[in-house]
Amino acid sequence: MKIQWEILKKRGNHRPVLKYEIELESFEVDLAVPQVVLEKAVARPPSSWRSFCYPDEDERAGAALDWYRLMTPSHKSVTESGSLVLPWRAPGGGFDDVKTAFFRLRKDFELVLAKAHDSAPLEIVEHLELTEDTRKHIAAGVASARFLSAVGF
Repeated sequence: MKIQWEILKKRGNHRPVLKYEIELESFEVDLAVPQVVLEKAVARPPSSWRSFCYPDEDERAGAALDWYRLMTPSHKSVTESGSLVLPWRAPGGGFDDVKTAFFRLRKDFELVLAKAHDSAPLEIVEHLELTEDTRKHIAAGVASARFLSAVGF
């Protein structure tokens, strides 16, 4: 699985925006690895629909943050991408929480991937025929029917 992200913020009261893309590799798709979902992965600001946050409003006034979910793609969709508005941060505020969320997602995915890989391929082919007792039981009737059929009856 390949994860790529970037965080962009305009000068001023604009909130940073996280853009990410997650892509499964072909061997992961072949294993039909299920989606991994991280609840409470990345902090979501109040009024996250707004690209800005004025001083003394929302998270800059101490309002409680909510959470975004992060998830890996399904083996059917192969890619997952998104754009998330992050809480405003003071200059110099780092984004270690975002990096940590993607590391957690990768770690959880690797556990699921290992379990899927450990489920080895299998092919079972079996064959049954009539038992010897049944063959002996019906042999006389089958033989007489064939004989009669051969002579035209």
